[in-house]
Amino acid sequence: MRRGVARTARGLRAACALGLVAVPAAAADQTFPVPVATIYAGDVIKPTMLRDQTYPENFKPRVPAVETAARAVGKVARRTLLPGEVIPSGALEEVKLVTRGAPTVIVFEERGMVISTLGTALANAAVNEPVTVRNTATGRLIQGVVQPDGRVRTGGQP
Repeated sequence: MRRGVARTARGLRAACALGLVAVPAAAADQTFPVPVATIYAGDVIKPTMLRDQTYPENFKPRVPAVETAARAVGKVARRTLLPGEVIPSGALEEVKLVTRGAPTVIVFEERGMVISTLGTALANAAVNEPVTVRNTATGRLIQGVVQPDGRVRTGGQP
C-alpha cells in the first residue's frame, strides 16, 4: 500500500511542476513572471507571452529578476528568454523609437519659437535618451533628446 501512496505523491508533484494541477500558494511564497514560450531577442513582450510562477520563499534568482509582468510588458528582449525561467532585469530594454540611419524629425524649441527639419539618426535611442542626428539640409551634427512621439528635440526651454 505504501508503494502506491508514494507513486501517487510523485505523480502529483510531477503534475504540479508541469502546471497541470493548481496548488494554492503559501502566504510566504513569491511569484515571478516567466515566459510561456521562447521569446527571442528583439521581440516586444506582450501580456500573453507571460504567466506568473510561484517559487518558495527561500528562492533566490541567480541574477536580479523582473518581479512583475507590468515591468516586462512593452519592453524588448535583449536576448533569448526560455519558457519557465525567471527574466533577468538586464535582459530587457526600452523600445527604440529612433533607429540608426532612419529619417527623423528634428525640432528646435525655445521661448515659443519652433523650427523643424529632417535629419538622419546616427544611433538607436528610446524615449528621453540623447541621440546625435545629422541635419539633412546642412550636414551638421545635432544633439537632441528623443520625445514620446519619435521626434528629436533640441534647444532650450519648450
